[in-house]
Amino acid sequence: MARRARRRQVKASKARLVSVDGVDASAVISAARRAIDRPGRGGVSHWDASGIFQDLCVADAAAGAPSARTLLLLYAADLAFRLRWEIRPALAAGRTVVAAPYVETAVAFGRAAGVPAGWLTNLFRFAPTAGERLFVTAVRRATAGDGFVGLASERIHGANHRARRQLVSGAAAHLRAKARRKARPSKESYGSGPRAR
Repeated sequence: MARRARRRQVKASKARLVSVDGVDASAVISAARRAIDRPGRGGVSHWDASGIFQDLCVADAAAGAPSARTLLLLYAADLAFRLRWEIRPALAAGRTVVAAPYVETAVAFGRAAGVPAGWLTNLFRFAPTAGERLFVTAVRRATAGDGFVGLASERIHGANHRARRQLVSGAAAHLRAKARRKARPSKESYGSGPRAR
């Protein structure tokens, strides 16, 4: 019995959750792949694993444009799905999981869209804090419809390219500021549970 408990502790100590957040989806995925130290011991959890946003993309135009809060609620639902079916089981098996993107990308989008910080903190309180946080600050395709921020800005602003660019630029600026503050100790935490390692 004691041996099994020790083995579980060893596995858990090797497991770690790494978050990679950014606006440029292809750069985020590239950084996520580089963040896995040994590919056989981990993997990448991509946003929209649940298919919620695929369904949104094929929604009829009569459905109208969703609000920023609606898109953030959908992102949180997708993240809850990823945590339940991808991230937590892999961590329990002692694997490294790179979440690409994770919480900060959605928060950056929300802040750029004018959503209050308190609302965002409460929304993502269920998500465990990543043991390592990486930020991709480059924005090569500021108006691309791929990735959460690009797709969300397209859904909100449609053909208004200038408004889309402003929303993406605002999210990118928030992430750049977060990356600059990353080295400093922070009391900020979205997860209420223990820190994932």
